[in-house]
Amino acid sequence: MAFKRDGMNKNSLTAKRGVILLVLFAVILMGACILRIGYLSVIKGETYREKAERQQLSDSSLSATRGTIYDSNMNVLAQSASVWLIYVNPSKVTQDNIDKVVNGLVDLLEIDGEKLREDIAKNASKGYLKVKSQIEYTQQSALKEYISENELVNIICIDPDTKRYYPNASLASTVIGFTGVDGNGLYGIEYFYDDLLTGTDGRIITAKDGVQSELMNAYEIVYDAQQGLSLVLTINSEIQTILTDALAAALKETGAKNVYGIVSETSTGAILAMANLPDYDPNNPSEITSQAALDKIAAAQSEEEQNKLIQEARYSQWKNKSIADFYFPGSVFKTFLVAAALEENVITDSTSYTCHGTISTAGRTIKDYNPKGHGAETPRTLLVNSCNTFSVVVGQKLGIDLFYKYYEAFGFTERTGIDINGEDTPKAGVAYYDPDVSFSASDLASASFGQGNSVTPLQIINAISAIGNGGHLMTPYIVDKVLDSEGNIVKETTPIEKRQVISETTAAQVADYMKDVVNTDKGTGKNAYAAGYAVAGKTGTSEKLSEGEGVYIASFAGFAPYDDPVISVVIIIDEPKGYNYSGGAIAAPVAGEVFEKALKYLGVEQTFTEEELAEMIVETPEVTGKEVDAAKKELEGAGYTVRIIGDGTTVISQSPEAGRSIPSNGAVILYTKTDSEKQMAVVPDFTGLTVSQANKLAVSRGLNIKISGSSASNSEVVAYRQETEIGSEVEQGTVITVYFKTTVGVGD
Repeated sequence: MAFKRDGMNKNSLTAKRGVILLVLFAVILMGACILRIGYLSVIKGETYREKAERQQLSDSSLSATRGTIYDSNMNVLAQSASVWLIYVNPSKVTQDNIDKVVNGLVDLLEIDGEKLREDIAKNASKGYLKVKSQIEYTQQSALKEYISENELVNIICIDPDTKRYYPNASLASTVIGFTGVDGNGLYGIEYFYDDLLTGTDGRIITAKDGVQSELMNAYEIVYDAQQGLSLVLTINSEIQTILTDALAAALKETGAKNVYGIVSETSTGAILAMANLPDYDPNNPSEITSQAALDKIAAAQSEEEQNKLIQEARYSQWKNKSIADFYFPGSVFKTFLVAAALEENVITDSTSYTCHGTISTAGRTIKDYNPKGHGAETPRTLLVNSCNTFSVVVGQKLGIDLFYKYYEAFGFTERTGIDINGEDTPKAGVAYYDPDVSFSASDLASASFGQGNSVTPLQIINAISAIGNGGHLMTPYIVDKVLDSEGNIVKETTPIEKRQVISETTAAQVADYMKDVVNTDKGTGKNAYAAGYAVAGKTGTSEKLSEGEGVYIASFAGFAPYDDPVISVVIIIDEPKGYNYSGGAIAAPVAGEVFEKALKYLGVEQTFTEEELAEMIVETPEVTGKEVDAAKKELEGAGYTVRIIGDGTTVISQSPEAGRSIPSNGAVILYTKTDSEKQMAVVPDFTGLTVSQANKLAVSRGLNIKISGSSASNSEVVAYRQETEIGSEVEQGTVITVYFKTTVGVGD
């Protein structure tokens, strides 16, 4: 019995030990669970909460609309419009629907199908795979229908997006710039004002299930996007077009590497137009437009060289050369030299000098462009004849310190401060002679007639405007107003004067000299003549020494009307081909065309001399409805050549119509029957003809010419361009604009 009792005690002890172990195990397990729960909830809680939210919530972006860029008349220059972004939910793509997904997107979006399949496979567990952005409405509409028909909702998805458009294509492209695929500004105004133009993206937060499908009756939170601010530029599209067209004709005529120009408001520094050719279309900025660059790329010997040339060509066409390119101004600089010398009283209006064609100074001989010399000179004729030797003498009278004082005062040692990217800071000792670095007597001689010191076109037009506006150097600007999304003015630019460079008296005196440069027969700038507007200006021709011998830049800078300037103009023709490479021969005519058209557009009243009145273009009188004999008598009495079409007794219609501007001795066609067939004429080639010869030829064809350019009274003036294509057929009576210039006495 004792043995049995011991066995029972032993079994009981074992059972108790088992229970204890079980309890301990349970306690340890429970403790471990508590610790794990604590670790997950406290230590890792935020991480898992974020994961859960990402799985349960869809957070998609609402693209903000970029602010609009307007010209001064509120015409749109750059605008964002609605487009769409397409993405796929790879986690819902199966073997049953992948062909529909891929084939539909390939057909409608023209993308690489194999790459799409690979991307879907790589991201199979994810809920988002971008396929293509900036889809237009027609593609979006077609894709939306395809999704519905093939039950691909929540598999192929469409989100709103925005795209930048430039409705005027290349017009002012180097000023406006463009945006990248991410919508950020890359060049021009788009880059400089990117922070203002860029809005704030919105968000849409929506509940999703585990495979990223929207839940029924799920909540949605929308944070609206905030539109960017809009800009109103000082650029006027009409004047921009006038400038661009004139430069395009010059580029074609001269075969130059580049041509560029600026039109500004003389009194304020506001930029009305700025163009660089060749330019580009900001809707497709990577497309190279320069034929010379394309030819160079095609001739490349390797793919590496070709890619390098492509990139260089793109950077070149995107670059705003009007504010970034430094060049020797040539004789245009003589204007500032004379202004400084008059202001400092080292010369007067009556200071005399005799030009013999050369001058020796600082151990070198400097030649004038006229090897025979100009003879007796005064400060006025220094500018009219563009005399190099007298300029050297005036520079010596000023001396290095005073020369540098005014070079700095006119703004040539600093950036102008224009509100656009790309303007570089001129470096002392590199861009210009600086007494603190190196400035010798020989340097002074070169600088006096515009060689040695380099400037930008923007610096030149800013300085020339200071002479036109009474001596005030302004800060040029290109944005006039900043608007909010409701069109309210947030900020408006006030013109800023940097300093008074010269007195009003000196400025008026130099402006009077500059008027004679354009409006006298001996002036090198006579090709910048614009009838009814007294243009004041200066020509320049400089050699690009870094490019080797015989490579030139031709230029013209001026303002009009000379006694109360409204606009200033600078024209640069870089590396023209041919023997007529002087500023007076090829840059001045471009400036004259811009002055004439821009001032007329701006409504500036013309004031004609008696000589101009004799050559005046007049408005065709109204004779429709009159008896033929009476109409003919009236027109012939006014000096017109009359042609009568039909045998009716009453004038039914006339060509040109009443009010059109034609020469006083032009042709008028009178139709006397409603069914009379319009009389046509083939446009002749007026190139090389004098004004009288061109007018005679036009009248013989029943046509009229509108004379533009140098004064018709100058027998050396000949036609060099016409707006209506040679050989085209037009109605008799049509007015054809023909441009005239001279190559005599304009060698600088």
